[in-house]
Amino acid sequence: MVRKVLPETKSRPKTRKRASKKPVPTKPSPGSKPSAKPLAAAIRPPPPGQGKRGEAGYLGYLLRQAQAASRLSLERALAGLGVTPPQFVVLTMLNAYPGLSGADLARVALLTPQTIGVIIKNLERDGAIKRSPHPVHGRMLQWTLTSRGLTALAKCRRYAMAQERRLAAGLHGKAEATVRRWLSKIAENLQD
Repeated sequence: MVRKVLPETKSRPKTRKRASKKPVPTKPSPGSKPSAKPLAAAIRPPPPGQGKRGEAGYLGYLLRQAQAASRLSLERALAGLGVTPPQFVVLTMLNAYPGLSGADLARVALLTPQTIGVIIKNLERDGAIKRSPHPVHGRMLQWTLTSRGLTALAKCRRYAMAQERRLAAGLHGKAEATVRRWLSKIAENLQD
């Protein structure tokens, strides 16, 4: 048997990795004082309405936080009806502006065209909306509510109006008008 001899290489001495100098959390013994520094895992952000999540926070963050809370609340309320908040928005916009195209729906519902495509497909499958060709632009489709869509919208509105009342709680007269004007102005001023 012939053995192949490999050229010698200088081998480096193996070194041990140093142990990390991070403190290991331990339970305090009975009668001892707790350490001054809380463990990272024990640090919790404040609840909504406090610290940077309250009046000291950035307006953009506060708007996002309020929108997320509002959407989650509505999502939970509509779940029993089998309707999502984006579907509710589409039904609402088609009720207000019958005959919108998919592209128009995407703009007014603040959703992507791809998302609107999925929503339209599902609502049409469920018989809530129907399509018809545009009278001038034959390739463009217009969408309108069916009687089933109107019924679904009426059921959804009960929950949405309850949420509207919760959103406006504590706002009286001029204050609510000011908030509505301010929110509308933000959308107007920041549009591209």
